[in-house]
Amino acid sequence: MPRRFFRKFAFKRHHMSQQWFMAPFQHLLHDHRLWGIRRRWVVPAFATGLFVSFLPFPGHMLISALSALALRVNIPVAAVSTWVSNPLTVGPIYYFAYRLGAVLLGIPPQPFEMELSLNWVTHTFVNIWQPMLLGSVILGCAAALVGYVTLDILWRMSIGNYKARKQKLRRDATSD
Repeated sequence: MPRRFFRKFAFKRHHMSQQWFMAPFQHLLHDHRLWGIRRRWVVPAFATGLFVSFLPFPGHMLISALSALALRVNIPVAAVSTWVSNPLTVGPIYYFAYRLGAVLLGIPPQPFEMELSLNWVTHTFVNIWQPMLLGSVILGCAAALVGYVTLDILWRMSIGNYKARKQKLRRDATSD
């Protein structure tokens, strides 16, 4: 099932390599691991995207796609899995990351409100970046680990169920 699910959203390698914006990377895009729907390429790509989605930097999809390219895992899955961090979840994610980092660094937490503005970055973020970055990296690692293990187990269970169903059909066909 996971393979069929991911195949619905898969990009065709030859179609993507013909796009104008992919010209600088064209020599790298012939690797079948970057587009293939196999467990060993999709599961690490999913974990990579989850890790990147917790980082407090803009451009999650680009960072995740470049990371997937460097790690030779599925690029579209890595890019799409960064959508965990979206306008609804970014506030709670970064607030919890800041609180976790402040506790780990022994810094008394300061009250702050999350705002996506230049004023917030220049006045508030410069004071809280260290605990926020530490908490973000730790949360990203935890999310990547949980995502990797969960998707790997689900994928393996799906393969086991598929093989058991196929074997049962074969047994039923030979017993008739």
